[in-house]
This record gives sequence, C-alpha cells and structure tokens, in this order.
Amino acid sequence: MSRDELRIFSWVAAAAFALVAGVWRPRRLHWTALGSVLLFAALNAGAGIYVLNHFNDSRWSTGEEPPLSVPSFSGTPVVGQFLEPLDSALNGVVGGVNEFLAFKQALPVALDFLAASGWALLVAFPIAILAASISYAAARRRTADFEKYRATVDLLQDELEQVKRQISSG
Repeated sequence: MSRDELRIFSWVAAAAFALVAGVWRPRRLHWTALGSVLLFAALNAGAGIYVLNHFNDSRWSTGEEPPLSVPSFSGTPVVGQFLEPLDSALNGVVGGVNEFLAFKQALPVALDFLAASGWALLVAFPIAILAASISYAAARRRTADFEKYRATVDLLQDELEQVKRQISSG
C-alpha cells in the first residue's frame, strides 16, 4: 500500500466500523462513535509504526535525494588489491548513510500518521466523557423505571394478598 492508500484505509475502516456497528446496535451510537474514533487512532498509530519499521521501503521516499553509491577502488591499476579493504569500509559507511537518508525521508510520513492518531485520541476524550454521561443517564433512568415497576409489583402483591384473605374468609 502506498502512503495515500494507508491514509485512506484508516478513514474507510473507521467509517465502515461506525456504519456496521451503528446498524447492529443503533441504541448505542455514542459508544460506536467512540469505538470508530479509537479504531482510527489505532490504525494510524499502526501505520506510523509500520512506516518506521520499514523505513528502507521506497514508498516513503520523496525522490529528491537518490541513494548514494560507492566508487570501487579495487579496480585501480597497480594498487587495486591493496584498496579492497577500503572498498568494504566505504560500502559500510555509504550503506549507513543511505539508511539514515531513508529514515530521514520516512520520518515525516510516520509523523503524519502518528499526528493523526494523536488528534484522534484528543477527539476521543470528549466523546468518551459524553458516552459515559449518556450511559450513566440511561442507567439511572433504567434504575428509576425498575424501582417504579417494583413498587407497582409490590402494590399488586399486597392487593392480591387482600383478595386472597377476602376469598378465604368469605
């Protein structure tokens, strides 16, 4: 996947999750919204970590700085055989520089993904407070309804006992 496809994938996956979970549990849309924002944050963090773990991949390079190449000194006439250790040392140094350049080019891409994840977590915090308060209010309403039904059941049981006593005494 390219960097644009990774970016689009995180949006599409979060939107698909919100849609499916919203259809599956329409009464808990507040938790669905929180879940989709957290999924978006996790996918972007994962993409950022993936970019940092695979920084040598050419997908993250801007193409402005081509990788360095090492000239070969071993082909030099007369002294070439003595310069072979210098070739291997230069290959190691240039390889390290090329890895550094690849990391330097991949770092802004990874930071874009990690910044999007951070913003999503920042947005998730008030959504979590809102979802918790909505759930708390719904739980209080259910408790009040249960107490009301419980009082009705107790009243009906008392009336039933009175009817039983009247029938048995009558």
